[in-house]
Amino acid sequence: MEIRTVRYDHPDAVALDALVQQEYVRRYGDGDITPLDPEMFAPPHGTYLIAYDGARPLATGGWRRQEDTAEGYAPGDAEIKRMFVVAEARGRGLARRILAALEADARAAGRSRMVLETGTEQPEALELYASSGYALVERKFGLYRTYDDSRCMVKSLVAAD
Repeated sequence: MEIRTVRYDHPDAVALDALVQQEYVRRYGDGDITPLDPEMFAPPHGTYLIAYDGARPLATGGWRRQEDTAEGYAPGDAEIKRMFVVAEARGRGLARRILAALEADARAAGRSRMVLETGTEQPEALELYASSGYALVERKFGLYRTYDDSRCMVKSLVAAD
């Protein structure tokens, strides 16, 4: 398995994003309407990763710079987007590897905090993030911050003094 940096509009990223949207529809009844643009994931503003088994894309995830305090973000935030593993590759630690690579990249880019929004219908995501050091926060952020089933989590990328 190899993790590669790709553009968010790479054909494999587009195909995996379509599968993510299908998963959201299955779980929530609708896709994610968060406006995303490939430039949001282009360094130094972020990065987008795909895990491959040979030529086959199996997992994806990205981070983008987020500092819009009106939407609840803080200066220095890196927001995780589009974490996803195809059904037949789940349980192999791919999401955890993508997550670690995203954290390392965001830290190297000078970001101070990793943030994400997920939902109650994604218990495996909530479990992954909690076991990776993310904490739920009451002051939610992002497009879905007013939704009851939204859960926002954060993790510091700065070493404690």
